[in-house]
Amino acid sequence: MDIRSKTGMYKWYPVYTHPKAEKKAHQALLDKGIETYLPLRRQLKQWSDRKKWIDEPFIKSYLFVHITQQEQTEVLMTKGITRFIYFSGKVTSMPDKQIEDLKLLMTSAVELEITEENLLPGERIVLKAGPLKGMVGEIISYRSQKQLALRLESLGCSVIIHVAASLIDRF
Repeated sequence: MDIRSKTGMYKWYPVYTHPKAEKKAHQALLDKGIETYLPLRRQLKQWSDRKKWIDEPFIKSYLFVHITQQEQTEVLMTKGITRFIYFSGKVTSMPDKQIEDLKLLMTSAVELEITEENLLPGERIVLKAGPLKGMVGEIISYRSQKQLALRLESLGCSVIIHVAASLIDRF
């Protein structure tokens, strides 16, 4: 945890970007000195004449900023940023732990996919081995397999992780 988090004034906020503008908006925020996180995943893209590995945003049209409330206007005045995400009429913030978990997920070798399905809550579990050891989530039935879903409620989506049942413990 850095000094910005300890003051309590800085919070992580998800922001919505123009379509396909995540990387440019991320760079524009960095140029302004604003701490930002854009989760990227490596994808092999194929064109008619070639294949190429590229880094694509994991959550399309989203990135995360670590700011004070007073900096919200500066973020909105950044090219590529559309709006903050609202929940119950207020700009929503995310706990530092959720961003840390997302960063951990993005650096792991675990196969990930994102879904906007409204997943029903199930049995709560904790991973007992592997690169995500200690991460808490819930079991869901999805595509006829048992999988771990880490719910990122403030984003309105869930992250699906394909994980062996032998790597989980029930609460």
